Amino acid sequence: MSRHAVLLGPTASGKSALALALARRDATWELVSVDSMQVYRGMDIGTAKPTAAERAEVPHHLLDLLDPWEEGTVAWFQRQAKAALADIEGRGQRALLVGGTALYVQAVVDDLDIPGQYAEARETIESEPDTEALHARLTELDPVAAARMEPGNRRRIVRALEVTVGSGRPFSSFGPGLDAHPPTPFTMLGLRRDGDDLRARIEARYVQQMADGFLDEVRRLRDDPRGFSRTARQALGYKELLEHLEGAVALDDALGLAVRRTRRFARRQSAWFRRDPRITWIDAAPSRPAEDVVDALRSAL
Repeated sequence: MSRHAVLLGPTASGKSALALALARRDATWELVSVDSMQVYRGMDIGTAKPTAAERAEVPHHLLDLLDPWEEGTVAWFQRQAKAALADIEGRGQRALLVGGTALYVQAVVDDLDIPGQYAEARETIESEPDTEALHARLTELDPVAAARMEPGNRRRIVRALEVTVGSGRPFSSFGPGLDAHPPTPFTMLGLRRDGDDLRARIEARYVQQMADGFLDEVRRLRDDPRGFSRTARQALGYKELLEHLEGAVALDDALGLAVRRTRRFARRQSAWFRRDPRITWIDAAPSRPAEDVVDALRSAL
C-alpha cells in the first residue's frame, strides 16, 4: 500500500468534495491542494477553495501561500509540496493530493528536475516573432527537445530555448520530459465523468459562484493597488470578470466566455491525464451515489 495518493480529474469533476468525504471516513488522510490558483490568498470563491469550516474539520495543505500580486512557479510549488509531505509523514499521517493542475501534479509525483528561469535570455528569445525560426534554433542547440515539440508551439519552444541558453545545459537534460510516466510511490486515482455532465457542472458552478459573490471578490482584488501578478490574473473566471470590470465586455458575455474557456481547459486536462497509464479511473457518473464513489476510492487505495 502506498503511503500517499493523488486524486486527479478535470475542473468541476467533484474531486474536492469526494476527497473531503474520504478524509471524513478515514482520519489518517490529510488533503493537499495541487491547484496553481488556490495558493493565492483572497482568491476563494472563483477557485472553489475549501471553506473555513471544511478546513477546520479536515487538515488541508498548500492553500493561501501567496498574495495575488506575487508570482508562483512550478519549482516553488514543488518545494512547498515536499515540505508538506514531510510534515504529514512526520506525524504518521497520509497525504491525499487533490488537484487538476497537471504540471504541478507531475512535478510532485515524478519529482521532476525543474529548470530555473532566465529572464534576460527569455527576453531576447521572445523578441524573435518567427516561431518556426525559434524551433530551428532549438533543433541546432537541443535536437532531443526540439523533436518533442510541434514547430508552432511557441510557449514550449521559448521555454526550452530560455533554459538551454540561460543555463548552458540542454533543456532535454533536465529529465525524460512530461510524456514519460516512470514508476511513482504515489497511488494515482482519477475521476471519470462524461463530457455532457462535466459541461453542465462547469456552468452550474459559475452560476453558484456568482450567487456567492464572485464579482465582488474580483472587484476587491482589482481595487487593491498592488494588483494581480501575471500568473494570478490569468485564472479562469477572474480574467473574464476583470475584463468586464474594466469595461471591455458585458457581464453576461464575460460569464459566457469564462464557461467556454473553462470547458476547453477541462478537455485539455482530461487529455493530459488520459496519457498517464498509472492512473486508475473511478466512474463518477451523476447516477452513481457519492457514497459509492467514495467506497470505490477507498478500495483502490
